[in-house]
Formats: sequence, C-alpha cells, structure tokens
Amino acid sequence: MSLFNGERLTNKTFKLDVERMRRGWYSDKYFANIALMLEGVRQNVGYTGKFARDIGRDPVGLNVGDIEVEMQFFTRRSGKTVVVGVDKALTMLRHCTGYFDEDGEWVETWQNLAVTAVHDGAVTEYNGNPLHVQPVIRVHGRYRDFALLETPMLGILSRGSRIATNVYDVHRAAKGKPILFFPARFDLHEAQAADGYAYDIAVARFNLDFHGKLHSFVSTDAQGDWWGGAGGGTVAHAAIACFLGDTAAAMMAFAEFVPHDVSRIALVDFNNDSVQDSLRVMQVMFARYAELMESGQKAEARRYVLFGVRLDTSGSLRDVNVPPLGDPALDLGVTPRLVFNVRQALDVAWQQWDLPPRQIEMAQSYCRNVKIVVTGGFNPDKISRFEKLNVPVDIYGVGSSLIRNDRDTNTDFTADVVRIKVDGQWVDLAKVGRGAAENPDMQPVDLSAL
Repeated sequence: MSLFNGERLTNKTFKLDVERMRRGWYSDKYFANIALMLEGVRQNVGYTGKFARDIGRDPVGLNVGDIEVEMQFFTRRSGKTVVVGVDKALTMLRHCTGYFDEDGEWVETWQNLAVTAVHDGAVTEYNGNPLHVQPVIRVHGRYRDFALLETPMLGILSRGSRIATNVYDVHRAAKGKPILFFPARFDLHEAQAADGYAYDIAVARFNLDFHGKLHSFVSTDAQGDWWGGAGGGTVAHAAIACFLGDTAAAMMAFAEFVPHDVSRIALVDFNNDSVQDSLRVMQVMFARYAELMESGQKAEARRYVLFGVRLDTSGSLRDVNVPPLGDPALDLGVTPRLVFNVRQALDVAWQQWDLPPRQIEMAQSYCRNVKIVVTGGFNPDKISRFEKLNVPVDIYGVGSSLIRNDRDTNTDFTADVVRIKVDGQWVDLAKVGRGAAENPDMQPVDLSAL
C-alpha cells in the first residue's frame, strides 16, 4: 500500500478504465500523434534526417519507430514533496502498455519494461535546479508502447502529491494536533478516493517524521476506499434548522439515534452565539449522562458523552461573544478570542448547574473533557497564528485549502526522456537543461503483481 508497509496497491483497488485508457481517451492528443509517427517511421526506412545529435554512430536508417527510451517522472515543487500516486501510475503501465495490432487486437508489452519507483509516502526535495530533480518513477522500454500513458500518470502523481504535501504542511502547522479532512464538498466526487488516500499517506508520513500517533479522519466513505477507512461526521447546520434552531435538541436526537461509536461533536454557531449553544448542549447531555450512569446503564450513558463543540462562524460574522475591536481579522469568523471565550465557559459551566454533591466531580470532569474543534477558512498560515498564540484548539477541520493549487502549492509532475538505446547501449539524449537524475529510494518494480 505504501512506504509504511512495503506493499503496492493494485488494479483491484483502482479499477482502471483500461479499454479507454489504452485507446488514449485520457491522453493529451499529441501523445496519440507521437504513436502514429513512430509506427509510421517503423514501417518505412527509419531515420532520414540531417541534424541528429551525436549518438556515436551514423543515425541514418536507425529504427527510431521502435526506439527504447529511459524516461523519468519528477516534480519541481520547492522544498519537500510527499509523493502519492505512484502505485496507480504503475498500474497504468501494467495494464495499458502495448498496442493494437492490424486486427484491432490488444498486444500487451508491459513485460518488456524495466521499471524502478519509490513507494507512496516517499519524499523528494527540490532546490530549484532542474538538473538536480529526484525522480519517483523511471521506465526503460519502447516508447511508443507507453507514450499514451504519460498524461494520466502525471495527473495522478501531480494531484496525489499536491494534496498529500498540503496535508503534511497543515499537520506541521498544527504541531501534531488532529486534522479533519473536509474538502469533499469543494471538488468532484470522483476524486474523493484518490484524495482521501493522499491524506492518509500524509498522516502516516507526518507520524513517521515526527514520532506522532495521529489517526486519519475523513468525512466520506469514498475517501477511505483505497486504504480501508470510513467517513465520520456529526451534524450540519441543516440538521439544526430541522430542529427549529435548537442545537441542544438536535444533539440529543443525535445522541439517541446515531451509533454510540460516532463522536458527539456539536456544531454551535447556528445562532451566532457559540458560548450559549455550547453550554445548552453540554448541560442537557450531561443531565442524561449522569442519570444513566447513576442507574448503572454505563453503555447507554456513552451515547451522551459530548466529545466536542465545533466552532464554524462565518468569516462575515462576529460572534456575539466577541467584543468588537474594529479589525475584521480580530472580529470576524472563528477568532482566537472566540475560542478562548468558549473554552473558559466550558470549563466552569458546571458551577451554574444545580447539582447534588455526588455529581460535582463527575460534572467537572465532563466539562473539562469537551474538546474544541474549529473549522472555516483554516490553512497553514491561520493555524500557525493560532498555535503561536496558544489558542486552546484541540482539532482543526480543514477543507478547500488542502486541494489548493497556487504558486506555493503547485506540485505539477513532468516526464523527460533522458536516454535512448542505440545498438544495445544507453546514450544520453535529454532536452537541454535536463538530464538523468538519481533517487536512491527507487526500487525495482514487479509489474506482474499489479
């Protein structure tokens, strides 16, 4: 599955659209043109040009139609990249390398390729010099057999590695606090499985680098499809609307009817009074929790453990618990002041409850254990600001920033032919400014297993 277990995912997981991929449905059209050119030259007299580079022999007549190449796949994202997408790219090579013969029958030639690659979860570093890239896949073989695969291979490497690296950077900013993966609503649903896998790999990479013990939390089942995870979640604003704006009533229904192993996290910004709704939810849930505990129904009481409250105030609103300072950055949305105010209110809420003495210690513990989850516009910069101020956030929920693709997060992969085989010998032949590069993390790949 990845670097972390030494296994690779196969087409059993990916379920490639093999037939259309073989015909170039997913390929930039110029790769189809290349295949036609090379097939045409192969059937004629070979190379007849005048301006070939020095390849150590007279090139005239060389069968360039069947030219074997060394191609390397790499990214030039500055700094560290967490690589994801390798297994799917290799699966494309396994199932879609070959050609259609004169009768329209598919002839597979993957067995003629020699491939080395890193595992998903590997990292590469780039310092700005295109001659010092770190390839993640290297392919030796007849180019026309796999030319059509360059586009989809680069696509999965680019997207998977971009999202994984974005997730990794967010975890670093959060200093090891859990990150909920919430970008599903901001992109095509077809991307969820690949994106959720990239997130899971990034979490594992962060744990490896920083000796963490974080778990992966995705919001849809599709996001867990490739690695065996499942979606989790609480309530949306729409649910609270269905309960007439009564967040406490909504959470009591959640506690009663949703399986007990789903964490009870109350969304408390619906009425733009996060403190009041947090306290209302906590009081009614504790009352039921204490009643069940004292009657010996401990398993049923678990349903009424409030795991956390989620602050999701719109960036255009100032929560009523935040006195105005006149600066949108300090007033609007989920701000450090709002989180501090909610935390303080949670910790002392039990003091306002009419409790019998025997329940006081239970109530104190219940209140202290309620965590604060924040969502809404969080990215590495905002999270870093919160962490620098020691804002008492326990969990960050992050959405669209994890799939962003801008100057800082661009992780576009490219592929270069860097050598060709002439008379059994490999000859350097790369675009000017590029060249064969090494990556000691690449290992031979057994395509037959994919």
